[in-house]
Amino acid sequence: MELIFATGNKNKLSEAQAIIKNHKILSLKDINCFDDIPETGNTIYDNAVEKALYLWKKYQKNCFSDDTGLEVDALNGAPGVFSARYAGNAKNSEENMNKLLKNLEGVENRTARFHTVVALILEGKIYSFDGIINGKITTEKRGDKGFGYDPIFLPDGFNQTLAELSLEEKNKISHRGMALEKMGRFLLQN
Repeated sequence: MELIFATGNKNKLSEAQAIIKNHKILSLKDINCFDDIPETGNTIYDNAVEKALYLWKKYQKNCFSDDTGLEVDALNGAPGVFSARYAGNAKNSEENMNKLLKNLEGVENRTARFHTVVALILEGKIYSFDGIINGKITTEKRGDKGFGYDPIFLPDGFNQTLAELSLEEKNKISHRGMALEKMGRFLLQN
């Protein structure tokens, strides 16, 4: 089965293709979709469903999307649903990380979690899967693998940031990896 992943992010696409091996995963680029898909929800679940519904309504093809929020305890759960736009609408990862590190200067409690929701639409029916990874925010960027906030997120039980782990290591423990694994198991059973 072909599934359209509502992403233009090559890193996310690679993660999904490495986990969902029994199906052909297509990106937005693969279907010549260059739309600015809306993300106007108040929660990451709302955003994930909104993006998947957008594709379903436009193409009538099985699809899925994800949304992820980085929730930092000392910032009352921020940036949360606004993680991609934390430093502005440009969705610049470097600026987002710099703003977060600045906002946490001098703060001892750096506990945080990544929370991902994957919304899958099969033949018009919506299913959702989530994944959470707990950790803390480092005081400086480390590593050049990964993307987004990976260089400043240290998962519980590890001494390497997500950006210092290989794709295989990251997929085994990551929030998106967990949600995609759940979706993969669901697809095998249905």
